[in-house]
Amino acid sequence: QLRTAIEKAKAAGLPNENIERAIAKGGGTLSGDSSSLEAIRYEGYGPGGVAILIEALTDNRNRTAADLRVAFSKNGGNLGETGCVSWMFSQKGVCTVERIVDEEQLLEASLEGSAEFYEMTQEQIAEVFTEVVNLENLSQTLKQKGFGVTDAELRWISANNVEVTAPDQARSLLKLIDSLESLEDVQNVTANFDMSEELMAVMA
Repeated sequence: QLRTAIEKAKAAGLPNENIERAIAKGGGTLSGDSSSLEAIRYEGYGPGGVAILIEALTDNRNRTAADLRVAFSKNGGNLGETGCVSWMFSQKGVCTVERIVDEEQLLEASLEGSAEFYEMTQEQIAEVFTEVVNLENLSQTLKQKGFGVTDAELRWISANNVEVTAPDQARSLLKLIDSLESLEDVQNVTANFDMSEELMAVMA
């Protein structure tokens, strides 16, 4: 996970000294800094019973929980107890791959890298899924086979999604997710819903 985070930070152009400072702060070894960051997963429900997972990095879990509770309550949802929705999700390693000319070659490389499955998301672009502990191995295997790996990340995948069709529910749900993502301590928000492109366009 740390290697993946470092690679993404470098890809975004973050200076090495900033990356090293973040690692030191996260590990509680930053000189002159008495606080340490803690990774916490929060869970809750959005409008219509949509399950939501929030991954946060905080030095004050009470503050973070209070901020999340306010965001949920203002947007038709509620912050739940640990375990209330996480059973609906499983965490996977995901590599985003470009320059796919021959899908059979992608299949062969994915199998060699111990992937579980892949999905074509656009022309010549795919997402390849694997177990969390195998992400680095899969990423390196795909690169060695000549594929362009643009991202390698850990992602929560829902077993079943809720279809959102009502404009009012969609509006509240998207506003909730936007409110959660805007919180300083929040690193990632995952929800188990599907929404048509037409409805998304209307909401935009």
